[in-house]
Amino acid sequence: MTSRSPDPACLQASAVLAADAPKALAAFYGALLEQPAQPGMGPQHWRVLLPSGAWLEIYRPSRSRPQARQRGRLSLCLRRAGALPELEAWIEQAVALGGQRLDGPRQEPFGAEAWLLDPEGNALLLLVSGP
Repeated sequence: MTSRSPDPACLQASAVLAADAPKALAAFYGALLEQPAQPGMGPQHWRVLLPSGAWLEIYRPSRSRPQARQRGRLSLCLRRAGALPELEAWIEQAVALGGQRLDGPRQEPFGAEAWLLDPEGNALLLLVSGP
């Protein structure tokens, strides 16, 4: 018996966030990514296209299988070209949209970064670096 690997062209990857208010959270990420939030596979599912071509999938979990809010070691990182002034403007935009600053901005050898919480408390790293 031989095992066949799936055709790589048929595979897709995405990031998934559980949300209490998926449409609002999709609007937050859509604004930061300069992409429109799009309806997903149902009324409680929204999507935002990531620059890599993958999707950020935002959904409201089933009441029969709730997802507790938690801060873990996994977070979303949004990156764009720029330097500290661009990062500071991006942070201001995120805070105006309902995000919360945790720390930074901080200059690192790889660029400037700042940690925030999105409007639902998920960790978010904003990073600017050279082109």
